[in-house]
Order: sequence, then C-alpha cells, then structure tokens
Amino acid sequence: QVQVAESGGGWVQPGGSLRLSCEASEGASMVYAMGWFRQPPGKTRDFVAGITWGSHVTEYTDSVKGRFTISRDNGANRAYLLMKDLKPEDTAVYYCALHYSTDYLKRGDNLASWGQGTQVTVTS
Repeated sequence: QVQVAESGGGWVQPGGSLRLSCEASEGASMVYAMGWFRQPPGKTRDFVAGITWGSHVTEYTDSVKGRFTISRDNGANRAYLLMKDLKPEDTAVYYCALHYSTDYLKRGDNLASWGQGTQVTVTS
C-alpha cells in the first residue's frame, strides 16, 4: 500500500504562515491526485485541498480558499500546502492523502495508509 509522511507543522500566531510537506512512496505521486485533510480536536477529518497528478486542477474547501495553496513536485514525490493568514480555527492535525482523482479525495477516500499527520497550532 502507498505510504505518506507529513511534516512542516508547528505553532504560529494568527496571521502567520506555514508550509506543510507530504512525501509519498516512490513513484506513487506520479499517477495519483494528492490532497490534504485536517482533523481539529474532537472533530472529524475533513478534506482541505486537492491537486490532480498533472497539477492542472486544484480544489479547496471554502474556508481556506484564498489563503491556502496546494502544489506538488512529482519528481520528488511530494505535495505541499502553503498556508497563509492562519486563523485559530485552522488548528488541527493535517494529513496527506492520494487517490485516482480529487473527486475521490473530496469524498474522504484515501488509497494511502493514513500517516501520523503533522500538528498545526494557531494561537496567540
């Protein structure tokens, strides 16, 4: 099964920025759409952003549009999530996922094993 590893989380003040990174099993990112999910404390894990294998299409949940940018480097088997103007409600564990298309990702489906995620904490 495809495996992923997330990194880049941390503590940041409101209005700050972070860049998350996801490394997928070698070659996996070449054929899959990649995406990010997040799970706030005590809540469900929800779709945040997705990008097609050729980077032609990107999709975002409404609450992050205009603030978050997803990108990928297929040669490095990596996806990234640049988060700007962070808000306390962005506090969550962020997870990376892969699937055949962003439609599957938006439904919450993931072909990879869920990683440990990376914690993002936004507080003053």
